[in-house]
Amino acid sequence: MIKFHEGEFDEIGVSSGYLNSNGDTIIPAEKYYYCYTDTIRNFGIVMENKTGKLLGIDQNGTELYEIFKYDNGPDYLKSGLFRIIKNGKIGYANSNGKIIIEPKFDCAYQFKGEYALVSDNCETIKEGENFIWKSEKWYQITTDGKRVEK
Repeated sequence: MIKFHEGEFDEIGVSSGYLNSNGDTIIPAEKYYYCYTDTIRNFGIVMENKTGKLLGIDQNGTELYEIFKYDNGPDYLKSGLFRIIKNGKIGYANSNGKIIIEPKFDCAYQFKGEYALVSDNCETIKEGENFIWKSEKWYQITTDGKRVEK
């Protein structure tokens, strides 16, 4: 297990990193702009310094994938899953950081109960500070990634 180490204040932009149970530095405070998780058992969320991307990392600090941003922070856990991004595609991981549904969608909404609305071909349209997705070919998937047939 890795514990969170913070600077003088607990706020975004203040040096923070991770220490192991012996107090040894695993992830130095300067490496990331902000640490969203205070402990890493298997998985943690950090903000990259240069781009502001949210990243999922393991106990060794290996960057696993990008976390989908929602409301200026990491995507919410819904039905046990949150959205991730790899190679420009969206998929889903669980609270332990394990990828449950491989990233393969151009657009993918959060789960509502057992289903999420996804598209393999959609357009992202910016509206002010926000964006909307437009597609003619939406379909639903289950929490194990199976397409729902009508």
